[in-house]
Amino acid sequence: MTTFGAVDIGANSVRLKIARLRGRKLTVLAEDREVVRLGEAVFRNGLLDPQAMEKTVKVLRRFHRTAQKLGATHVRVVATSSLRDARNSSAFIDWVKSATGWTVEVISGLEEGRLIHLGVVSNTRISGRLLLIDLGGGSCELTLSANRQIKDIVSLPIGAVRLTRLFLQHDPPKKKELEQLRTFIVEELSRVTRRMSRARAQVSIATSGTASALTELYAAQSNTNSSTVPRSAVINLANKLGKTSLQQRLSMPGIGTRRAEIIIAGSTVFSELLTELNLPSFRYLSLGLRDGLLAQMVADYDRRTRVRKQVESERENSLVELGQRYGIDRRYALRIRAIATQIFNRLKPVHGLPPEYLEWISAAAMLHEIGSYINRAGRHRHAYYLIAHSEIFGYTVQQRAIVAAIARYTGNSRPRPQDRMIRLLPDLDRHFAICAIGLLRLAIALNKSRSGVVRDFRVGISPTTVKLSLVAKKGSGDLELWAVEKEKDYFRDVFGKGLEARLV
Repeated sequence: MTTFGAVDIGANSVRLKIARLRGRKLTVLAEDREVVRLGEAVFRNGLLDPQAMEKTVKVLRRFHRTAQKLGATHVRVVATSSLRDARNSSAFIDWVKSATGWTVEVISGLEEGRLIHLGVVSNTRISGRLLLIDLGGGSCELTLSANRQIKDIVSLPIGAVRLTRLFLQHDPPKKKELEQLRTFIVEELSRVTRRMSRARAQVSIATSGTASALTELYAAQSNTNSSTVPRSAVINLANKLGKTSLQQRLSMPGIGTRRAEIIIAGSTVFSELLTELNLPSFRYLSLGLRDGLLAQMVADYDRRTRVRKQVESERENSLVELGQRYGIDRRYALRIRAIATQIFNRLKPVHGLPPEYLEWISAAAMLHEIGSYINRAGRHRHAYYLIAHSEIFGYTVQQRAIVAAIARYTGNSRPRPQDRMIRLLPDLDRHFAICAIGLLRLAIALNKSRSGVVRDFRVGISPTTVKLSLVAKKGSGDLELWAVEKEKDYFRDVFGKGLEARLV
């Protein structure tokens, strides 16, 4: 059976979740968590502390042993704000690779928010207008969702560890420190208050350790088991916590040793957030980034699952939004994608690409003209840069690099193994990307006139040749024949077969 592992390296803690796919459902096999404070020094001097790195690597070795023992066949390891901000993050990534063989992927705040949203909607039936709040050690992600579709995400630098190190130097904090803390939080929230408030969220959901602690404190205070905490209770708890010492906080329910050190900053964020956004309460869910990672891996592994449709919808919406932002001719892009899909399916015996490459080719088809927004001259180079460095929901950094490389070579230049765009790809993907480029170039050739004159085409495959019979509008198709003729040499170099085309 297929077993997935998700590792979340946060600024405060490291988390592991392993689940096995039974049918189309995940069964959790193991969970683990340890506070490592990897981001603590980063928020002071911009560097990961060697001792914190060593402790984190030690925990990751333990996670690795657990993953091996349970037979995890797919493991994804992501890091968030601490590695986003640290100037020496590459040293830590290399250390983890050496110690475990795992490749750490540093994700953006927006991707972090998307994955948390995916984890929530994949594991609950909650719908309507939602605001998801995830307060981590280094950042806070706010995600607006309507009918399970993301409408907006923001990532703010108001994580509990970051704020504690920046503002709270005494125990208990001085009044001035708390005032400065609140002022900073309100200032950060002011940048997004209007756009978040306009959404009029019906439900506010919180998915973090601070939210869990506040929920337990409220339950003990009110003698209730409710997972919903009203705003007035959050404000009262934040004010009360701000006056307590570390020893006093340690005696409170739901607050462990390491949480007690950062709960004042965390509760203040929730207090100001609910106040500034005029939210009546929040509901705590014990879901998080690792649940989104597992859902994403299942979606990529099995196209039949329900979560796959969610991921496909997010990817499509993101491609459309990016295309609109850079003025892409959507009708033309959709036509190229349709032709590329037909070519991929009809030439499977020739190209032998993995199934997921249809998606990467499709995305490149939608975005290959994006570089014209910057300058028509050099547009293919610009396309590579924009795709590789844009936030495209549902695509990892590596997947974006593959899509960008495919889109890069749709002009006159052809890819070479020594080209930087190709060398940056994993070894196996270098060959696959070069093959995918050949298919997309052929799709563009079959719509060279940009008017859809080729209505269909038939494919004949022999040991030495691929023959295309083009069904075109009467009196049309000569430009497409000329364009296909130009691709013959590249096609033979990549696929080892001749390429012929004729009108029928």
